[in-house]
Parts: sequence; structure tokens; C-alpha cells
Amino acid sequence: MKISHLKFVEDKWYIQSNEEHCKNVSNLASEFAAEFNCRTIGKVMGLFHDLGKNTIAFQNYISGNSGYDKRYITAPREPHAYVGAIAVKTLYPELFPVLSYCIMGHHGGLRDYDKFENTIKEILPKDLDVKYTKTEVLEPPLNLQGFDIHLWIRMLFSCLVDADFLDTESFMDNEQSNCRGNETSPMELLPMLEVYLKNLKQASSSSLVNDLREQVQLECLKASSLMPGFFSLTVPTGGGKTLSSLLWAIHHAIHYHKKRIIIAIPYTSIIVQTASILRSIFGPENVLEHHSNADYDICQDPNIRRKMKLASENWDFPIIVTTNVQLFESLFANKPSKCRKLHNICNSVLILDEVQSLPIEYFRPILDSLRSLQQIFGVSVLFTTASQPAIQGEIRYGKKVRDCLAGIDTIHEIIPRPDQLSRQLRRTNIHIDDEISDYDSIAQRIANYPRVLCIVNTRHDAKEIYTRLPNDGLTYHLSRMMCPVHVQKTIEEIKYKLKSENEPIIRVVATQLIEAGVDIDFPVVFRQEAGLDSIIQAAGRCNREGKLTIGDTYVFKLNRPLPSGTISMSASAMNRLDKQSDWFDPETMKAYFIQLYNRINSFDKANIERLLYRPIDFCFETAAKEFHLIQDTGINVIVCYENSLELVERLKIEGPSYHLMKLLGKYTVSVRECDFKTLKSGGLVEEIISDVFVLLGAEQYDLKVGLITENHWLDELLIK
Repeated sequence: MKISHLKFVEDKWYIQSNEEHCKNVSNLASEFAAEFNCRTIGKVMGLFHDLGKNTIAFQNYISGNSGYDKRYITAPREPHAYVGAIAVKTLYPELFPVLSYCIMGHHGGLRDYDKFENTIKEILPKDLDVKYTKTEVLEPPLNLQGFDIHLWIRMLFSCLVDADFLDTESFMDNEQSNCRGNETSPMELLPMLEVYLKNLKQASSSSLVNDLREQVQLECLKASSLMPGFFSLTVPTGGGKTLSSLLWAIHHAIHYHKKRIIIAIPYTSIIVQTASILRSIFGPENVLEHHSNADYDICQDPNIRRKMKLASENWDFPIIVTTNVQLFESLFANKPSKCRKLHNICNSVLILDEVQSLPIEYFRPILDSLRSLQQIFGVSVLFTTASQPAIQGEIRYGKKVRDCLAGIDTIHEIIPRPDQLSRQLRRTNIHIDDEISDYDSIAQRIANYPRVLCIVNTRHDAKEIYTRLPNDGLTYHLSRMMCPVHVQKTIEEIKYKLKSENEPIIRVVATQLIEAGVDIDFPVVFRQEAGLDSIIQAAGRCNREGKLTIGDTYVFKLNRPLPSGTISMSASAMNRLDKQSDWFDPETMKAYFIQLYNRINSFDKANIERLLYRPIDFCFETAAKEFHLIQDTGINVIVCYENSLELVERLKIEGPSYHLMKLLGKYTVSVRECDFKTLKSGGLVEEIISDVFVLLGAEQYDLKVGLITENHWLDELLIK
């Protein structure tokens, strides 16, 4: 018997044979791959993935390393994945290199072709004493286009990796294995949503806004039976698109036997809000919140908490709420841990919330991957936003004739007349300044209103305007100079104070982090010049609940240049539109995006087409390194807020752990390299462990504006 896994429990050794393990993985992988008609391919991958464990060298290694046979305690670690990869190349040349890529990478990850090619040329070990033969007739390859193939390989890879993890866990830790999974179906979720909507309606007073929200829900119900494909829900802010899209998704999932609902959102601040609503509807046992700052330890129930942590590895949950970054970077990842979840996206309903936030410099790989998910892997996709981007049909960009991208062929708009709904739900007028202002004049204008929100483009602008406001009431600052938990607590406090009539003066200055999806309502909003999509999102925070006849949104220009890149191009595109335009009309939004696309040189910043749209020689590893929706050029610093320094002391004593680093992530601020150097030269930053920095001195973190990179004390230090 050849050993695959060993464990020692209560003075007894337990052995899982390699034959048993491969058979179990084969069964699981074939079940997973059956979702996209590749059952026998999954079966073959599982059977051959650990063929290399049958060698004498590997058997010596696992026996010695585990302590099972001390004669081989010094036996070196023996790679084994390449053996199965070479074997399937010989047996199934018609699917080379697909099977070999997956098997070779099931521990270390999918490689670039040059590294893969070097390994696949190796000679099989002479002591491989297990005979293997071709036992399966593989399904004919799917009808794949050039941009489909790399994702198809990743999906197969995901099936193999998850099956391998699950079977290994089942043997090594059966108790944990039994905690996995949640088989709650969309059919079982529906009554929970219906009860919630019924109670919400009974508790709400009759109003035009509530009537229109109900109308949107009815349209979603009608559209839910339409054939799977691409859909859009273009609803102005405050129109109830979160619940309406969920109603459509669950009914659509039931009608077409989809497995789960996945909601991808651009900002963690919206995710926290949305996930909280969903947990109140479906219970925490049915909703997985998965992003970099998710903390499952806040869940009081230890069983649910454990299930959440396990489900974050492979998304085996009824409802997933995640970030665009987590979703799309996983679709272009190469590591087993990141790709493991991918096969559970198949045959699901995907809601892309605030779709206008998708970075346009990555449009080609994003739209291509969405087409693959829909056409090859059975995913129905819903775009929801108040400012729908122009992504249907041919998309022109740049200045050259050949600068053209094939968008989504057909997108079914759920709302019959989005322009009419826009007019009915209009609750604010947009006024665009002609003159240019400075910080003082904008602060004076804001101070004229007791309840007002101002949204700007940069952290510097937010702080400059905030510090000029009078102290005659409650004033709040919101920017990423504040750590995530500070931002969230401030937003919750603002929401609470806005509901109180005892707080007549509430003024907020914020960056775009509050612009989309955050459920707040001000009678007056100021927005620094930006793209039309950003302006419409900001206007959505004005008179959101329709308590006024009409609100006012003012768009102003500052006497300082806009940041280069997307913000500058977006503002330029906005300035090219007719000043008499109806800013809320979907056709105006379409015209804006066409103007914006003309200013873009490339929809493929990471060169994914060059790296992955190839017949054989894929560059998986390089593509994974290049495809990052957020270009993080800053340096993370742990700040002094709440109990963060206690966690830092734990880090010094215990060393890093997954849970502890997650907790510390809530207390970090990303600072520019130049600001980091200033802080470090002043002796205000300490490196706790490699590349983990903490800000020294409570005075460097202000409880109103967050991290301060300059102050009088720091200036004195630098002068000496």
C-alpha cells in the first residue's frame, strides 16, 4: 500500500492510501466539473494528480517526515505533482497542456509556460511501480474562444484543488470537515425575503418613493423568468435596488436551478452595510461576507463562526458578499488558495453592484471574463447602478481606428423606461459652478447650511476644507487617513445623529468613500468636480428619502489641479457635455461614458490579452502578478486607535497569525512613500516584524481626521 496521508491519534497511526485518496479526489473533482460539462476531465485529473506519491522517494519522505518510520527521518522533500502531469500528457495528448497544467500546479500554482515546459520534459521516475492506463474517453472540448481558455483551465484547476483540500481535510480532521458546507437552497431563502419585504412595507408610510420602490420590485419579479444572460437594473439612488436585485436574483435562481447568489461590491463600507441587511433577512448562517477586513470572530455563535471561516476558502455558502477586487483578482489568480473558490461561481447568479466603479483600464479582461462566466459556466449576471456605463455592443476608445473593444452583446434592462423612473425619483437639482473657488470660500458656503455633505477627490482636500469649518455644531471628516474601523464607526455615528432632531447642525466633509451605496440623507450636497457618474452618486445622498420637495447638489471647482489619471479624465469628459443636459437622463450618462472612453489609451492595462489569450503558452503566474484592480503604492502603518497598541504587543510576543493580522488590518492606514519617509525620519514609525510598521505616539493619530503626517512636534524634530 502506498501512503498518501498519515496521522497519529491516541497512540495509533492511521493511513490513507494513495489509491483511496486519488479515487476520492477523482469523485469530488468530477462532481464539481460536471457543472460545466467536464465530468470525466475532473475524474481523470483526480485519478492522476498524486501519481508521483507512488515513488519510493516520496514514500520515504512522508514516512520519515511524519515520524511514522524514523529510518527515513532525513529523507529530503520530494516533489510529486509533475509525475501525473507527464503521465496525462502521454495518455491524453488531445487535452495537452490543459490536464498537465492543472495537475502540475495543484500545490505550487499555475505556472508560466516556460517553467511548465521545462518541467514537463523531465523523465518519469524509474521506480514508479504503479501501472496506469487510459481508462476514460474525455468530453470533447467546449466551444471556447481565445479569451475563454485560460478561465476554463482555472475552473478545472479549482475543481481539482478544492477536491484535494476537502478529501485531505476529511481524513486529517474529520470534525472540521463535517463543519463545512451549507445546502440552503434559493427556494428556502425566498420565504425569508418575502417576510422581510412584507414587514418593511407594513412599517413604511405611503409615499411616492415607496410606491416606486414597489414598482421596481414588480419589474424585477417579471424579469426573473427571462432566459439566463446579462441583465441591468438602472435605478436612481434611493430606488431600492439592493432589495429589488436580490428579489430578482433569488427568483431567477429558483427558476433556472442556480446554486447561489454572489454579490460583488466596490467598497468595503458598502459591503459591511449590505451584509448587515442580508444577515438580518437570512440569518448569519446563510450569508458569507468575504473581503480583506472581514472579521468572523464578531459572530457570537461558534458553529456559524467556524462555518464562515471555512466557507471563505471555497465559497460553499448560499449567499456571498464580496469585493470586486476579491472576485476579479481570483479570476486571474494562479495560486491554489485563491483559485479554490472559482468552481463554486459556476451556475450561480452574480450581482455586480455599482458597476460604474469597475476600472475602465481593465475593461477588456473584465468583460471577457464575464462573457466566459455567462456563456461557458452558466452564470447569470446583473449590473446594478444609478449610473449605468456604456458596455453593450462595440466600445470605441482612444484615437486610432483599431481602438475598439467588443462589449456585452445583449444586456436586458429590467426597468422598461429607466429615463421615466429617473424623472419620477428625482429628488435634487444639480447646479454646476462656473467660477473657481478656494478652500476658504467653499468652507464658507458649506457653513451656510446646518445639514450638509461635501465630497472631494483627495484626502488632502478633505482635511483642508474640514479644518476651515466653524465649530458651531457637529462636524465630521471621512477619508482613508482614518483606519477602517474608525471610518465605519464615524459613518454609523453620522447615520445615528442624522435621525435625531436634537442635532440641528451636522456637516460632513468626505472623500469618495461615502459616495456610492452608503445610506445617508442630507438636504444639501457639495461635490468637487468629477465625472458624471461620481456626481450622480453624490447627488444620491441628497434628499435621499424625498422628505423635501427638492434638494440641491452643488458642483464646484477648486483652484488646484485635479489628480492625474481617471479623476482628471472623468472631469474632462464631463466638461465636454452640453451644459443644458439633463444630468440624470440615462442617455446623458451614455454620452458621458463615450466621451470618457475616448480619453483612454487602453482597456487592458495588465496586458492580459498578450499573457493569456493564447493557444498553449499561457503566462498564468505573470498575469496574476500584473492584474491588480487597486494599485497599492502606499505603505500600511498601524495607527493608535482603540486597542490597536494592545494588538501590537500581542504581535511582538506571539508573532504573526492569520487572525491577529486580520484584526490589525482594521487599524492600518496606507500612506504615500514620501509621507512614510517623513514619519520614519522623525522617529515616529517602528518596524515590528518584517514590513509591518506601527505609528508611535498617540498625537500622530487625530480622532477627527485620522493619521497626521505633519504637526508642530514633528517639525521640531526635523529641525534639530
